[in-house]
Amino acid sequence: MSGCTLQTRGGREPVVITGRAAVSPLGCDVDTILERLFAGTSGVLTIQVDERARTVAEQFAAPVAEIPVPPGIAAADFAALDRLEQICLAPLAAALADSGLDRGPGGPRLGLVLGLGAEHLKAWELDFLAGGGRVFEPSRKPALVHRLAGRLGITGPAVTAAAACASSGYALALARAWIDSGWIDACVAGGCDILSPTSIAAFYNLRALSRRADDPSRASRPFDRARDGFVMGEGGAFFVLERNSDALARGARRHGELAGIGMSSDGVHMVTPSTDPTQAARAIAAALDDAGIGPAEIDYFNAHAAGTPVGDVAEAAAIRLACGAATDRIPVSSTKSMTGHLVSGAAAFEALACLGAIERQAVPPTVNLDDPDPDCPLDHVPHAARPHPVAVAASNSFGFGGSNLCLVLRRAA
Repeated sequence: MSGCTLQTRGGREPVVITGRAAVSPLGCDVDTILERLFAGTSGVLTIQVDERARTVAEQFAAPVAEIPVPPGIAAADFAALDRLEQICLAPLAAALADSGLDRGPGGPRLGLVLGLGAEHLKAWELDFLAGGGRVFEPSRKPALVHRLAGRLGITGPAVTAAAACASSGYALALARAWIDSGWIDACVAGGCDILSPTSIAAFYNLRALSRRADDPSRASRPFDRARDGFVMGEGGAFFVLERNSDALARGARRHGELAGIGMSSDGVHMVTPSTDPTQAARAIAAALDDAGIGPAEIDYFNAHAAGTPVGDVAEAAAIRLACGAATDRIPVSSTKSMTGHLVSGAAAFEALACLGAIERQAVPPTVNLDDPDPDCPLDHVPHAARPHPVAVAASNSFGFGGSNLCLVLRRAA
């Protein structure tokens, strides 16, 4: 186990996670999700694509089977919402409930950051395919983040962060910055995404998706020599963040600390990552510096690795450039092999996987990793979870267009 310290850059007080919740292809209860992640269970199925937006009639994807009605909201009211609002509201409300925060007039100043890209396009598409005409008419409805805040009585600052596949990680970064600044006392942050016919068709036509047609559970193959693209998924996660002293004062359970954040950009192409690992490695190094640790103190890397031929190689090079000789002793896995790529919700969901690794003292596997690509020279964890002491975990998210992000999470002390 690493001998990590509690010092952070600039003497900043630790910001800890006191609430967590998720909806995912592996379930909508955190314990169930983690159990399935560490068991190597795949949530990838064959789905039917709407004929009005399809490229192919069927596609492998990882859907959420059923979105739970959140506490305090009537089932009929929840059913009347569109799927995008449902899939965000359910874990957001559940994370707040898990935190036990007082949201009354005398409670803490609470903010909300939603990580989500292309919000209106998705809402318009679902409405149009259901026979509606919102795409042709200006909408007077507030933005989704403000509708969510209003439903849950959040009156502090509320914004949406859009950074493609790193959106929900950027949401966590912004939430911690607000708390550090003293603008708010606590913040709900994270993000979710949905499957939509147009997004499936677009990524299929870009040749970003796997074209395997045999067994859906074997289609997502990060780091494997036979990988041929990613599998789309839906869902995500939300967290409640607050200062460590505030959490201790109210006796809250602390799931972990958001210890380090690093970001960079290298927009060389709309969807293809840069083959030069320099800027992605800068994001990793910045996150470690922010957490006040060195590469030798990382116990686990949750890789962004989605299973694309270029992206997985680029990420392996970035990890090695940032961590040097320590790379050989750091277990690395990609949980996208089981959940598919949750796009806007990916970074937050994979932060949850890191918290699970710390909690369970084990590393979740990369399933379908039958033949590791020699161009991805890492300490892979194929097929089955590996018992391993984990006090510090890092998670990469490299968004389309060049939004690079690394989060460092560690055990709360």
